[in-house]
Amino acid sequence: MSLKVVRAYLTVVLVSVLAAAQTAEQKTARYLDSIRRQPPLLLAFLHDMPKGGDLHNHLDGAIYAEDLLDFAASDNFCVDRTTSRLLGAPCDSCEHYTPKPSIRCAYDDHILYNQIIDAWSMRNWRPGDESGHDHFFATFDKFGLTSHNHVAEAVATVINRAAREHVQYVEFMHTADGGAAPQLGMRLGWDNDFAKMREELLAGGLKEITAATSKTLAEDDARARTELKCGTADAEPGCNVTVRYLYQVLRGLPHEAVFAQIVLGFELASSDSRFVGLNLVMPEDWYVPIHDFNEHMAMLDYLHGVYPKVHISLHAGEIAMGLVKPEDLTFHIRASVERGHAERIGHGVDVMLEKDPIGLMREMAARNVLVEINLTSNDQILGVSGDDHPLPIYMKYGVPVAIATDDEGVARSDMTHEYLRAVEGYRLPYTELKRMTRQSIEHSFLPGESLWVQTKGAFRPVAACAADAATEEKPTLGCEKFLAANERAHEQWKLETAFARFEKRF
Repeated sequence: MSLKVVRAYLTVVLVSVLAAAQTAEQKTARYLDSIRRQPPLLLAFLHDMPKGGDLHNHLDGAIYAEDLLDFAASDNFCVDRTTSRLLGAPCDSCEHYTPKPSIRCAYDDHILYNQIIDAWSMRNWRPGDESGHDHFFATFDKFGLTSHNHVAEAVATVINRAAREHVQYVEFMHTADGGAAPQLGMRLGWDNDFAKMREELLAGGLKEITAATSKTLAEDDARARTELKCGTADAEPGCNVTVRYLYQVLRGLPHEAVFAQIVLGFELASSDSRFVGLNLVMPEDWYVPIHDFNEHMAMLDYLHGVYPKVHISLHAGEIAMGLVKPEDLTFHIRASVERGHAERIGHGVDVMLEKDPIGLMREMAARNVLVEINLTSNDQILGVSGDDHPLPIYMKYGVPVAIATDDEGVARSDMTHEYLRAVEGYRLPYTELKRMTRQSIEHSFLPGESLWVQTKGAFRPVAACAADAATEEKPTLGCEKFLAANERAHEQWKLETAFARFEKRF
């Protein structure tokens, strides 16, 4: 046998040995690299990949317009033919010239139907007289009359979609009290003494609002499970999704209403296990959120001292140059972390315009503050995407990040396409996708200890589960007891099992 043939034979043997020695994760990573330029295969890969949790999901905005139209039809609403805004009865006939037809008329009028879908979402939106920002946020006033009446159906629809694309955990932002807290706050009025105002709210009816809100959510959750046929042989995939809620404060309201809502959020998260924290929402650039921003941070700072165990995630940095004055771009993220006690930041798009942005990101990394990354909405609302988006910069400075949907129904997106944007836009390797997915559960507000001890960004299992490999096998007795006692660790084990099953295919 010639030396050339021997070398060739040894090369084949060496390649075979190295291939056999590769882990399932490494083989999966190589497969992802091999299909980067084949979008259909890439989309299929990302659809089937476990995606952990969706930590930034507005329930109202997660509903697709087609479902909202069905909800409105069941409520017998009318629609303004010019603005596509829902109106109460009585309705006009379905003739083309009537200004206020029944929403049901859209089923037999494809022009009206398509007009409504476009008005209630970003479908077919094009830059023109109306900005993406304005069109996006205007949708909520158009369909809001019906979305509030169908919480159970909305939850069932959204988590069923999540389950089908291998999302296992969702934290819904949801203003679950139906406006009772802000109405109470407006009735009692404003007082610069936060402690006094809190006591007046609790004595004036907020405790009863807290109990009623919990009762309503329990009923909605039960109806959602009934809708999904949970516990039966015909159970839908959504039954396997773990759901928790963040009480959603509307920061564009008068300050006495905002304070009442924030107190309600803290009270709910202290008394109802379904509520795991709170968040402040509405466009960051509107007058009241800009004007009252520091006051809102002062409210959170005080109430965090009263309820130190309650989790806080805050929208901050969902603004861009030209949308507000330059001065307003320099401090919102830092203030949300340092004064608002945010453990997570939603969006964080304008971070490089903050004072000392590198120092801020180092501080966020040191505090382990995660950024909820919403690529589609950042593009549609702010026009920020690709190299202009700070996602790679956050990663460079060790700030934990997780992909989220924001308002997938309005945006006409889903978690799979959010991951697709991340992979195509930033050429993220499989190991980074897996890290982001793990971070989504690690930074969830589920109670209990983590499955992981993180050292320099690496995930190492806690001592109780150190001997357990990430497989589909049942954990050892010690690990099983640890998982049973810690919801967060249990959800993380569920994710690792899903990853083991997924990577086995490659």
